[in-house]
Amino acid sequence: MLRVGYIGLGLMGKSIARNILRAGFPLVVHNRSRAAVDELVAEGATAASTPAVVAAQVDVVFTNLPDTPDVEKVALGERGIIEGAHDRLIYVDNSTIKPASARMIAEKLKEKGVRALDAPVSGGDIGARNGTLTVMVGGEAEAVEKVMPVFQAMGKSVTHVGAAGAGQVAKAANQIMVAAQMVAMGELLVFSKKAGVDPRKVVEAIKGGAAQCWTLDVKPPRLFEGNRNPGFKAYMQLKDMKIVLETAKEYDIPISAAEENTKFFRQMIEQGMGELDNSAVVGVIEKLAGVEIV
Repeated sequence: MLRVGYIGLGLMGKSIARNILRAGFPLVVHNRSRAAVDELVAEGATAASTPAVVAAQVDVVFTNLPDTPDVEKVALGERGIIEGAHDRLIYVDNSTIKPASARMIAEKLKEKGVRALDAPVSGGDIGARNGTLTVMVGGEAEAVEKVMPVFQAMGKSVTHVGAAGAGQVAKAANQIMVAAQMVAMGELLVFSKKAGVDPRKVVEAIKGGAAQCWTLDVKPPRLFEGNRNPGFKAYMQLKDMKIVLETAKEYDIPISAAEENTKFFRQMIEQGMGELDNSAVVGVIEKLAGVEIV
């Protein structure tokens, strides 16, 4: 049985770690704030004082952190994973970060005998709780195979996309589609309402046809109830879109639609809606149109 470490116990990380623990893997956890650590320790996990201490005790160490600088610090910085490195260690990052940084981290850890996998996830808080996440993985095939039993404890779909950084490219591509769907859904709801038609009926009419998608299946019922709580926070969606735009610039890729959709999420943060669900982008469109969907 693999010994597993998990660092970063936020909205999704804590649920992922819990599912790993429930699958029977011995689990060592670390987090900046103590409450989530104590919660998992009460369920059978072991606490560690630093990322280095976690890494030294386990076969596989995961991170799930807010942004690229956080991952670089925890992986490579003082008292970081690199300081607890050993030859059998595999490092897996569930965060969404820049593909170039994922490749850099993999190279640095390889020098210490550590194999690194970038394995961002999609499915939000619900998927994390239910163990139904989509996991997209970059890195060596042998390392992916070894970690697969742990991946299967957290997700329903695990795809080895390619070499180091490929998982993050796939996640960036995923976020292009997510942003487009959230904005399009907001527009169609506001469009229906202001044109004098019940948006609930419109969703019912179109979700079985060519417009069908996960977003249209899952998000409207919550919005119609007035529930705009996360899910996946809008400020994190904006962070991911910045990664998309920066990576596109690096490779000289035209993504004008993604640029336009990013503007809506910037407006969400400017209007104080950054902590709401990314589907709450409808609120920006409501203000522009002068109408509310409910």
